[in-house]
Amino acid sequence: MTLHIVPKHSRLRAAVIGAGVFGRFHAAKYQGMANVDLIAVADPSADARLTAETQLGVRAIADWRKLKGTVDLVSICSPAVTHAAIVRGFLEAGAHVLVEKPIATTLEEAEELIHLASTRGRVLTVGHQERFVFAKSGLLAREDAPLSIECTRAGPWTGRSTDVGAVLDLMIHDIDLVHCLVTHALTSVRASGQAVRGAMLDEVTANLSFANGSEVTLFASRVADTRQRSMRLVYPDGTIEIDFLTRTMVNTTSRALLPLELDDPLGQSVTAFVTAVEGGSASLVRPEEARRALATALAIEDAAALGVGVLKTRAPQGIAVVA
Repeated sequence: MTLHIVPKHSRLRAAVIGAGVFGRFHAAKYQGMANVDLIAVADPSADARLTAETQLGVRAIADWRKLKGTVDLVSICSPAVTHAAIVRGFLEAGAHVLVEKPIATTLEEAEELIHLASTRGRVLTVGHQERFVFAKSGLLAREDAPLSIECTRAGPWTGRSTDVGAVLDLMIHDIDLVHCLVTHALTSVRASGQAVRGAMLDEVTANLSFANGSEVTLFASRVADTRQRSMRLVYPDGTIEIDFLTRTMVNTTSRALLPLELDDPLGQSVTAFVTAVEGGSASLVRPEEARRALATALAIEDAAALGVGVLKTRAPQGIAVVA
């Protein structure tokens, strides 16, 4: 692939698709960059457009399609089920794309987008922002995989991201981090879950087994009474316990780690995207890695569905999906 690079002396024209809370955060990051002009945000909701115009002083339009061909780069912060169509539209129009997680909602869509970005020579990266937290702390530098990992991500109902269940909404963050820490093949998935507020699973527990023997337990809930966000890593020489809410880490292993820096992972993600567009460095989150996280997320959803007698066969070959 020959990557189309925008010269550093050129001001980049940016847009944001989705003017909800997270989309407005993206827009504000672009507005704070000296080398970027935020052209517009797009959202079908009149209320969301009015909020963006009031808070950011930016032009807000209803139809994202009107921005194709007018921008160099775009952040896509719309509902997950719309990601594939919008990413495809901007890649075909020649823009570089940062899409919030998940990259798409099917593996076929993800693979199509990866191929399209490659053939068009455009940057395609995905908003797995916690990668930046882990990378700065040194957690991704250790070459040996943990013996086991336990992840908890839970919080009260917010009513957001109801187009997908808790796996693609919440758990996929931890799935991506797990694949960074354990690079061996995933061999089996067990999962259970429950739908509380609608047809989608709102609470899910998953157990993953890897070819090297690593075992992973993941819990995600968007109907919990209180917020919890933690990770426990067990290595042969000790444990690393992280509380993301209190920003504390207890490390009994022999490897020294830097303190967690959770100040602005979104800002780091957007800055890394712009830098990649300018040709300064590769994206930290490659689309193939986002596709890998999606594959595992769909396998977990399949396993949880199997537990209630429903199975959609979407897991990659070689992964055992068990209720």
